[in-house]
Formats: sequence, structure tokens, C-alpha cells
Amino acid sequence: MNTWNRWMLGALVAASPVVATPAGVSSAPPTTTRYLTLGEGRLAYDDTGGSGPLVVAIPGMGDLRSEYRALRPLLWQAGYRVVTLDVRGHGETSARWSDYSAHAVGRDALALIEHLGAGPAVILGNSFAAGSALWAAHDAPDRVRGVVLLGPIVRDGPPSWLARMAVAVGFGGPWRVAFWMAYWNSLFPARQPADHAAAKAALAANLREPGRMEALRTMVGLSKADTEAIVARGRVPALVVMGSRDPDFPDAVAEAHWLGAVLGTDPVIVDGAGHYPHLEMPERVAPPLLAFLSRVCAP
Repeated sequence: MNTWNRWMLGALVAASPVVATPAGVSSAPPTTTRYLTLGEGRLAYDDTGGSGPLVVAIPGMGDLRSEYRALRPLLWQAGYRVVTLDVRGHGETSARWSDYSAHAVGRDALALIEHLGAGPAVILGNSFAAGSALWAAHDAPDRVRGVVLLGPIVRDGPPSWLARMAVAVGFGGPWRVAFWMAYWNSLFPARQPADHAAAKAALAANLREPGRMEALRTMVGLSKADTEAIVARGRVPALVVMGSRDPDFPDAVAEAHWLGAVLGTDPVIVDGAGHYPHLEMPERVAPPLLAFLSRVCAP
């Protein structure tokens, strides 16, 4: 898993774009946790409501739906119905499932879209969940208007023996939450959000709940070969957003250009940002994202 190599070896925003808020509408979208019961458990999600085009945002592994807290109000103010969900094993979604793959999470997104009765949707996916967005579009292109891939990890890389050993040791003892949080913290090389400390505390507390770290460890060990195999079959519009300093890649810019070329789109490179460009520099991500949404959601 080459996404660990650099870190292992080295072991909201004042400038946000101004979006007009409709008269009588609060600048903060409503936040009420809702649940969708599936065969093995239940999914937790937030829904701003409204009649605008649907945007479903999926966080990466080892994180919570709150990772979209900078983009969510901007999209809502622009007229979109924004739904953020916790992936299997994380947040307020059930901890234990038989399948934690990107494909399974993509099926969850489709089930949620069907449950809401508000599709087709644009699906945002960060990190491994970029693969979930691609899988949802692959399985049901009629229910997916487009995909936005943020810091996308959609293929395997050759892991070093040191990285494999470090992951095995890091997840092998009572220090495993601290191990993950140190890694997670390294994914913000440019700047941390103003509420970073609170978000870090909430994530660490969640990962200490029974079954959460086991789910994360399973996800970390999964191959992405199946996701890579469907990338070239994409038939919906795509937006690729990559931080130039994303430590999950030996060369993040090259990875973004590879994925963009396969999907037939020019990637958005956020200079200086890491694995969470939408949290580190939402003012840089929001304009191309809103332009993409406007284009794919046009009547």
C-alpha cells in the first residue's frame, strides 16, 4: 500500500468564496442525524433537505462525515440538497459488516439515493471513497449525474516491506488509535482547519468504540484492483481534485493526471494541499466544484 510509504519513512476559512444566501435562510444548513437500515446494519447520514439537485458526500476510511463541514454549507447555500454519510464501520453507522470494500460503500450510496427518492445525484468521494463513487456510477449510471473524486485512491501501489511492517505493528496494540491519528494528522501539510483539534478529538473518540478499529484495519488491507479495473469504463462526468502535497502518493500530481486522462477530464491541482484539499483550502476547491455541479445538474 504505497499510500503509507512517505509518512512511514518520515514517521472555516477566511477566504471562502461568497455565495449569496436566500433571504430568510440561515447560513448554516440543518444538521439532524438520520438512519437507513440495510440488511446487516444501518447507515447514519445528515440531510440538508430541500428540492435542489442531490449531492451525496462520502468520507474516506478512518474519518467521519464531518470532513465535509467546509463544503456542506457552501453547496447548500448554492441550492443543492447535501447528504453526508458515515461509511461502514465509522461514525454513527454500524461498526460490524461482512464487507467493507469501496464497492460495498458504493452500493450503500445507491441505496441511500433510492431511499431519499431524490436522484439522480452527484457523488463526492474522498480517498478510498472515490472508488465508491466510481462503483456507484458503474453500477447505476442512471442514478448518478457525475462524480467528484477528492484525493482519490483508486489503485494499488507496491508497498515497501517497512510500510507493511509498520501497519502491522501500528494496528497490533493498544496504541492503534494514536497510531492512526498521527497518520491522519499528517494529511494536512499546508494548514489545519480552525476546528481541527475538536475534529481530531471526535474522530479519536469514535475509533475507540468497539469494532471501529477492526473495521478500519480491514479497509486498510483491501486491494483496490477491482476499482482500478472499472475506472476506464466510467460513463458519467467526473471531476478530479488533488492536493499537490498529498502524502498518500509518491507523486500526487502525476496520479491526478493519470486518473484525469483515463476519465477524460483535466484534474484540479490544489497547490500545497494534502489529502483533504476540501478542508485545507475550501476556497480553492469550491469554485471548480460549483462550476462542475452547475454543468452536470443543468436541466
